[in-house]
This record gives sequence, C-alpha cells and structure tokens, in this order.
Amino acid sequence: MKPTIVICDDDQAILEMLEMVLDDGTKNIILVSNSTDIFNVLAYSRPCAVLLDLWMPILSGDQILKKLRATKEYAQLPIIVISASREGESVAREAGATAFLAKPFDISQLCETVEAYITS
Repeated sequence: MKPTIVICDDDQAILEMLEMVLDDGTKNIILVSNSTDIFNVLAYSRPCAVLLDLWMPILSGDQILKKLRATKEYAQLPIIVISASREGESVAREAGATAFLAKPFDISQLCETVEAYITS
C-alpha cells in the first residue's frame, strides 16, 4: 500500500508544485486548499505525513496543528510546516510541528525531509 501525504496550502500554485515534486508514483498525494477541510480529509485518508502551510485564511496552520496535537489520534503524526514568514519556525515549533521548511524551500531538502518521515 502506498503511503499517503496530505498537503494543505491556500496557494494553488504551491499545491501543484509540491504535488509535482513529491508524486513519484510511490505515494498517494492529497491536496487541500481550504484549511477548514483538513480534519475531514485526515479522517478518511489516514496519512503518514502532512505538509502544512502556516499562514492561511480562516484556520491558520498553527491553529490546525494545535488541534491535531491535542487529539490522541494525531498527536504523533509527522507534520511538516512550511512558511515564508520570518517567525514561522518558532511559531511552528511552539504549535508542535515535527519539522519546518522555509519558503522558498530547497527541493532536495523537501524530498529528504518528507522521505525521512514516511519511511520511519
């Protein structure tokens, strides 16, 4: 069975770029552009990792992350936060992120980080 990765970002171009980079045929990639949909998507997809943008309208990445970390089911789920914000890494870590990648990110670093969490 292929590992599933959920990517949540309000920027469609970022979603498409991440899908293109990560979809090598060995993974299921699920894209979520509306942050309010993430909880339903996680419930049915059972991902092995999540890529989560920090700054999104309605529900921000840190709000989502805090809710996920507060539930037993998602407390240990690898969540990699991505952000272009200068203070993004500290906000992400405080909210419980497993890892942080600054935008614009290095493609090889992105792939290595994702692979490390889906194979562990």
